[in-house]
Amino acid sequence: MISSFFLTVSSLIINGISFLGYPGIIFLMALESACIPVPSEIIMPFSGYLVFSGQFSLWWVVICGTVGNLLGSIIAYFVGFYGGRALIEKYGKYIFISEHDLDLAQKWFEKYGDFSIFFSRMLPVVRTFISLPAGISRMPFWKFSFYTLAGSLPWSFGLAWAGVVMGENWSNLEFYFQKFDWLIITLIVLGIAFWLYRKLKHKK
Repeated sequence: MISSFFLTVSSLIINGISFLGYPGIIFLMALESACIPVPSEIIMPFSGYLVFSGQFSLWWVVICGTVGNLLGSIIAYFVGFYGGRALIEKYGKYIFISEHDLDLAQKWFEKYGDFSIFFSRMLPVVRTFISLPAGISRMPFWKFSFYTLAGSLPWSFGLAWAGVVMGENWSNLEFYFQKFDWLIITLIVLGIAFWLYRKLKHKK
């Protein structure tokens, strides 16, 4: 069931970009950053493949991916800013935001502060939801936008360039990214567990 869901999502992404062109990249990347489960690991490598085939320009692909990330993140930021955690917990389930995902992003933001907005753009799960705790905590908007832009640029470039290098085999990247995502998630969970262990041990 999960595999068929991802196949459907992949098909929609490919058709959307093929039909809409550059605006399709912006729209789809904005959806991901606005907490809609549309994986950038498909959007950008496929766009990179279109660069490889001569249909797109690499730098326009990177710019569109970065702008889309910023726009979607701003939407999520203001949802957190004006709605708070209560709103997200109430309606988040309708767009597949679990309380666990929100807790993970919240802990990540609280632990690493404003700079987490930058480097979380290159991490699974956290990158999708990190804008929500930033809005909830009333992080200055200009600082949030700057770190989001700075973190989204290398992520968009890296995925697009991987698609260019892989060429017609771009879809193989999804398999490796999923394995890489699980590795990072495991490291994050272990890191949080170790941090909690040290905190509890220190209190005792």
